[in-house]
Amino acid sequence: MGKTIVFATGNQGKMREIRKILGDMDVEILSMKEAGISADIIEDGTTFEENAIIKAKAVARETKYIVLADDSGLEIDYLNKEPGIYSARYLGEDTSYDIKNRNLIERLEGVEDEKRTARFVCAIAAAMPDGEIITTHGVIEGRIGYEPKGSNGFGYDPIFYVPEYGCSSAELSEEEKNAISHRGKALEAMKEELKKRI
Repeated sequence: MGKTIVFATGNQGKMREIRKILGDMDVEILSMKEAGISADIIEDGTTFEENAIIKAKAVARETKYIVLADDSGLEIDYLNKEPGIYSARYLGEDTSYDIKNRNLIERLEGVEDEKRTARFVCAIAAAMPDGEIITTHGVIEGRIGYEPKGSNGFGYDPIFYVPEYGCSSAELSEEEKNAISHRGKALEAMKEELKKRI
């Protein structure tokens, strides 16, 4: 089996995290673009896991390599777990995260600390060349801050406050974030599954 993994994303921030975490495996990790794949994927699942599987299977049809796909997002308890599976599409596909983050903070105006609980959730699916589908999960619990802070992360990281570190996810170093993040946990679990198979 070719030791190449295609990760179904065009997000450079994600690719950096993935390469760092899977870096000790003897595999080449390509983004869809680097693998020359452009699949029009309709994410119509109702959970993070369903969407990850939909993405992995769609890209797997275009290649003989192992395909990994993740679906992740932010769940805010006070907002009925919004934006949830719509995290990337919240307020529209092309809306900047500055605007998304500001909007969420405004919607939580006057809400006290203990009701600002939130979590990042990540599901990763692997579509193996033999048709097997493997899924793993990761979660990090925290709260929504009162203003965006930090510039190390991407997406909703600046408004996600991590109590045990006393700062936002975007104020953590890459190493700290990978050790505790939802995607870091899901990828570590996936790495163990892949090691059994390749």
